[in-house]
Amino acid sequence: MAETTELIQHIELYVDTSRSPTEQAASFNSIISLVKSDFLTIEVLVKEMRMYLTTTDNVIRARGILLLAEVLTGLASKPLDNATIHSLIGFFTDRLADWRALRGALVGCLALLRRKVNAGMVSASDAKLVAQSYIESLQVQSLGQHDRKLCFELLECLLERHPNEIASLGETFFYGICQAMDGEKDPHCLMLTFPIVETLVRIYPDPSGSLASFCGDLFELLGSYFPIHFTHLKDEDAEVKRDDLSKALMSAFSSTPLFEPFVIPLLLEKLSSSLPLAKVDSLKYLNHCTAKYGADRMAKHAGAIWISLKEAISNSLEKPAMSFTSEPLYGLGFQENEIATEALMLLQKVTLQNEALFLTLIIQDEGINIVFNSIASHEHYNNIPLQGKQWLHAVGRILYIISKTSMASCNSVFESFFPRLMNTLEISVTNSAGDCTLNENTFPSKKFNFGALYLCVELIAACRDLIMRSKDLALKPDTSQETCRYMLQSFADSLVNAFSSSLATNANEVAHGADIYFKVKGLQILATFPGDFLPISKFLFGNILTILMSIILVDFNKILLWKLVLKALVHIGSFVDVYHESEKALGYMGAVVDKTVSLVSRDDVKMPFSLKLEAASEIGASGRNHMLKIVQGMEEAIVAKLSDYVHGNLKSAEKTIQLLECYCNKILSWINETGGLEEVLLRFVINIWNCIESCKDFSIQVQEEELLDATMMAMKLAIGSCSEESQNIIIHKAYSVISSSISIPFKESLDATSSIQLEELSVSEQIDKSSHRDDQIDKFSLRDEWILSHFASVIIAVRPKAQIVNVKGILHLFMTTVLKGCVPAAQALGSVINKLGTKSNETANSIDCTLEEAVDMIFRTKLWNLNENGVLRTCGSGNGSKVGLTDLCLGFSSNKLLRVHAIVGLAWIGKGLLLLGHEKVKDVTKILLECLLSEGRICAMELKQGLLENSYEQHSVMRSAADAFHILMSDSEVCLNRKFHAIARPLYKQRFFSTVMPILQSCIIKSDSSVCRSMLFRASAHLISNAPLIVILSEAKKLMPVLLDGLSLLSEDILDKDKLYSLLLVLSGILTDKNGQVAVIENAHILVNCLTRLIDYPHMMVLQAICKALDDPKRAVRQEAVRCRRAWG
Repeated sequence: MAETTELIQHIELYVDTSRSPTEQAASFNSIISLVKSDFLTIEVLVKEMRMYLTTTDNVIRARGILLLAEVLTGLASKPLDNATIHSLIGFFTDRLADWRALRGALVGCLALLRRKVNAGMVSASDAKLVAQSYIESLQVQSLGQHDRKLCFELLECLLERHPNEIASLGETFFYGICQAMDGEKDPHCLMLTFPIVETLVRIYPDPSGSLASFCGDLFELLGSYFPIHFTHLKDEDAEVKRDDLSKALMSAFSSTPLFEPFVIPLLLEKLSSSLPLAKVDSLKYLNHCTAKYGADRMAKHAGAIWISLKEAISNSLEKPAMSFTSEPLYGLGFQENEIATEALMLLQKVTLQNEALFLTLIIQDEGINIVFNSIASHEHYNNIPLQGKQWLHAVGRILYIISKTSMASCNSVFESFFPRLMNTLEISVTNSAGDCTLNENTFPSKKFNFGALYLCVELIAACRDLIMRSKDLALKPDTSQETCRYMLQSFADSLVNAFSSSLATNANEVAHGADIYFKVKGLQILATFPGDFLPISKFLFGNILTILMSIILVDFNKILLWKLVLKALVHIGSFVDVYHESEKALGYMGAVVDKTVSLVSRDDVKMPFSLKLEAASEIGASGRNHMLKIVQGMEEAIVAKLSDYVHGNLKSAEKTIQLLECYCNKILSWINETGGLEEVLLRFVINIWNCIESCKDFSIQVQEEELLDATMMAMKLAIGSCSEESQNIIIHKAYSVISSSISIPFKESLDATSSIQLEELSVSEQIDKSSHRDDQIDKFSLRDEWILSHFASVIIAVRPKAQIVNVKGILHLFMTTVLKGCVPAAQALGSVINKLGTKSNETANSIDCTLEEAVDMIFRTKLWNLNENGVLRTCGSGNGSKVGLTDLCLGFSSNKLLRVHAIVGLAWIGKGLLLLGHEKVKDVTKILLECLLSEGRICAMELKQGLLENSYEQHSVMRSAADAFHILMSDSEVCLNRKFHAIARPLYKQRFFSTVMPILQSCIIKSDSSVCRSMLFRASAHLISNAPLIVILSEAKKLMPVLLDGLSLLSEDILDKDKLYSLLLVLSGILTDKNGQVAVIENAHILVNCLTRLIDYPHMMVLQAICKALDDPKRAVRQEAVRCRRAWG
């Protein structure tokens, strides 16, 4: 048993209001710990606290009672005997009358009433006494917010745990609840009071009992809160949202059908309010209450509800549609605000509940009949005034909603309105033979009334959506005797003929988008009815496809019509694919897909090639079988045009590029999203390699770089989406082609330590500077460049675990071709290095080259001989100094173009190492810095001696070394990214930046050469513009001088504008961030001077560059571009 003095000290400290909250909490925790550890019992605690619980000192008594209550709250799971609980609840019940100690009494009652059965509960009789004391003693609305909240929590607890005892209190308790709620405005308290009403209703389920006599009084309190409106929002109320309160009130409104006589009139009254919020809430509450109150009670309000809904729908329309090509488009395209949307939802629900009643009201409505009587006077959409369009839209939406509610509703609407529409359109029942021919003179466009057309299409669409919903829910309604089915069957052929003829006529005329839209939509809907409901003949379905495809082939200059027809064909294709309409699927394949495939390969069709590709990709996306057919056709077209190109037909290059871009952007995206079509990707890549292999003679004299890039990208994306097994097949195919096809001798096995075998990989042409001009250095044959670039694409795109054959030989081949300026080879080197780093020890033993061996081969092996005349040959093929890639970078050769190629290759190798987190990237950085500094010293010396003639040419090595930092830090789209399975260590940019940037800053300070300093600033600009902004902000004070000097230097050359704009984006990020403001303030005068000089830059050029950045795939870049755009705007 605990020492009494220690307990008294804790009690004294808690009740002492001069003590800090921390000290009081510590004392409370100590008491709790004593009781939980059984060093102290509740009985002893109460005995020792007697003085504090009964003293006449109001403050001490209040603190003492609160302490006991909080202790009981903390001991909710500790078992107590019935006698102790009875004694304690009796004490706290009496204390409810003690308003100075009320909080402790409320907390104590709640703590005891919330106890579980296994810990000892308050008896039913004691709970009833608490309720009686609550009603007799508490004036809830006179209390503070926190105490009111406790009162409502206690009331809720009594209702939930002891409903029978509360129910026995009768009218007294009703009055008490009403009195407690009356005038409550606090959001937290209201979130308790509204559910209390729901609970109260459950306690008195008898509709003729006590609740019935008090419903009016109770709802008078509830109704005053509708609609929920926050006059002001305190910080502590932020966690209670208006929507939460509104939903709670809505649940209270619908808690009993006895509220119906009060709720529905109130909601209908508020529905006529001028406040949009009140209208929306009224509709939502009506929707919710309708189901709760039942059909019988709601029937007497049907007339008033219909009138209110009609007005809400027709008066809540905003701007009409600007374009009829947007999806989805409802009705006539008027923007429907939340009021109209909720009204239509409610209309559907009340129609479903009281079908016959609402159908009668709607069908006989005077306003709707006026619209039907007036549509004949408006032949075209443009002839209808705005108010007429609004009413027409509203009627169409109303009929659509109720028609798709149920089959009975659909039948009633069709029976009442469809014949009238057919009469207005002058469409008759199909003849008995069922013949239907496309005679464009049968239905002249002047008789094709727009209003009737629109309403007709809405009814047909509603019927179709109703049937499709039943199919999706696996329901099989008996439609054999349905009126709508019979009418559609009777008019289907004539409707198809009418829509087709009218479209054919409109193709030769200028028609409004709405007229065209609904004719196309009508054909689309008729073509996509399930065959078991509307068995359209094969001939009729074919006619629909024929007229639509004829527009695709001929009327491509009518953009709106063409796009709408293409969308319709896509919808039809999706329907026949998803719902397995076999007969229609065959017709669609022959009439649409096959013709579309032929479009891509045929040049005799006048349609622009871009539209052909758009049609092919969209129609292919309508179904798996359709896409397989389209892909096969596109592959054949790509291979054929590539073959034409390499045999000298340069005109085919442009179309081939468009084909490849479509394949990458549309086809591959669809294949990746759909999945399961890897064999298609494998076939595409193998076909490209077969084409490369078969093209022995290249007739072209100049390489089309854009075509080469497009082909490489398509191949990389396709390979990147393949599995390792498929990639291994591709690697072997590509390797076999390159081994047998390139003019550079290529040995299939290679020992990197053997100079004799390395001689087999000799470059066939010397890299020589004897011609005195760098730009005359021998390059590849175009065929070799084509093959090697595509082989590099394969290596770039494969997964890390794919088996690359003869890695050492391939590395040597790429290093050799890098010196000839083949950038894809350099990128492939970086990719190989990056992916070798993921091989496990077991895997490494099974391949012919490990990461360390590859790194050693690149950085240490001397692969070439450099003779005194500057001629570079493969090691072992001549006399001279042995050199490696790093030697060439550092100037062992006087050939500057050769050094530039070597630096580019080293940069991409370094990028692969950097992403991998390999320590060898430090050596790459040292070499690049040495290139910058040593070449800078040479340039400074030549400048003093007057030997520096062509500065741009002479600075090419330094410029390449500086730009290598861009390769290292930037996110590449063509290699070493996630799409192509590069391994990227987290935070690699941050680590590289924090390591290299201080070195560059130090070099800038020490440099006395203006040329060298400018190139160091250029390298720094690449680092800063590609580093994460958070890193820049953390070092903003140190970086600001470098950034501003970089801006000044880069503004001197218009060729550096891209780098300049990148730095401006970084600067805007610093300016708009709080952490960067200190750095800005310290360099304010320099910043102002720098930006003042930049005013000479064309303003629009800056804005255009920023706009390009707004479309950048990286979210961070887009965000900074937005900020910069605001600043420059």
